[in-house]
Amino acid sequence: MSTDGGPAPRRAPYAARPQPQGGRRYREEPPTGGRSDYQRDRDRVIHSTAFRRLEYKTQVFVNHEGDLYRTRLTHSLEVGQVGRSVARQLGLDEDLVEAIALAHDLGHTPFGHAGQDALNGCMGDYGGFEHNIQSLRGVDVLERRYGDFPGLNLSFETREGILKHCSKARAEKLGDVGRRFLEGTQPSLEAQITNLADEIAYNNHDIDDGLRAGLIDLEELCAATLFGDIFREVQARYPHADAKILRHETGRRLINTFIMDLVHTTRARVAQAQVQNLQELRALSAPLAAHSAPMAESIRQLKAFLMRRLYRHPQVHRQAEKAKRLVRDLFTAFFSDPRLLPLDHQARLLEDDSPSRRARVVADYVAGMTDRYAIAEHARLFDPRFGTDTP
Repeated sequence: MSTDGGPAPRRAPYAARPQPQGGRRYREEPPTGGRSDYQRDRDRVIHSTAFRRLEYKTQVFVNHEGDLYRTRLTHSLEVGQVGRSVARQLGLDEDLVEAIALAHDLGHTPFGHAGQDALNGCMGDYGGFEHNIQSLRGVDVLERRYGDFPGLNLSFETREGILKHCSKARAEKLGDVGRRFLEGTQPSLEAQITNLADEIAYNNHDIDDGLRAGLIDLEELCAATLFGDIFREVQARYPHADAKILRHETGRRLINTFIMDLVHTTRARVAQAQVQNLQELRALSAPLAAHSAPMAESIRQLKAFLMRRLYRHPQVHRQAEKAKRLVRDLFTAFFSDPRLLPLDHQARLLEDDSPSRRARVVADYVAGMTDRYAIAEHARLFDPRFGTDTP
């Protein structure tokens, strides 16, 4: 595993500036005590309600299936670790990378992508639902912690990193952070790196969780992916190690392989593009952060394997289908009778109870639930043996 120990390299001329150039939605005094603006962003994310909820939100395995599987919280921490490792070697702003990494999944629904797909279907006539946009909505509007502004009032640079992808139709409604999707320009290199760190983290930890759960066959994984080449090297080095040690030693080397390829390829692409500052980097028509062509193909093969053997495994699929039905039930119940909503959500409908407004309020409520809260709320609504009081 690549580490971030030792002195940081000199800040690259195309790195994000320590003082955000895009400002904040609401004017604030600069942070004190030696903190940078991006450290302030990171700290606000860590102290947010949505961040704490990530501990009980599904990555692949539903939260109650086991204590050792990744959740959205541990995934976000791993993205931050990978991102910081890459950023340090490229001379980028590590604090900005970490802030984006910790915030990028704040808007995710319970039950992972199954929950998102179900909620998007429910919102089909009301603008749809996408967790990246919901993450941005959370930090801009939904979090309520400060007297001077709604949301967390994060810097533009952190907010644009949260919004990894967006349709042009939606971008038109998002103001400054949506502009690059309309103009074809690029976000900061820190945002680009965090996007790829997300992929590195989930590919590796989904392998680990799938093997631990017994849903992935080790021999088949080794035969079909880059994991096998590294596993055989580890076996040769530690001939007497048990299976658990071999698996973890392979995993850490696989992460490092992806990290170093990303660092070397991105550094070469930056040099080829001859960008001298952040403005030139933003003006490019394509991102500079990338893996090499051979590594990109290895990652494609790995993702295809995980899709076949893990994400579509009958055990995972059954949980996903149950989760989708549960989310649809919750949305339908609250949309049909908003008096079932908590009082603070009902209050948001006092001045505007149009169908689109009601749908968005219900989506905000459902998306904010943890796995176990959603299960309990479903029982309170549909099982007469349970009370109706909201905890």
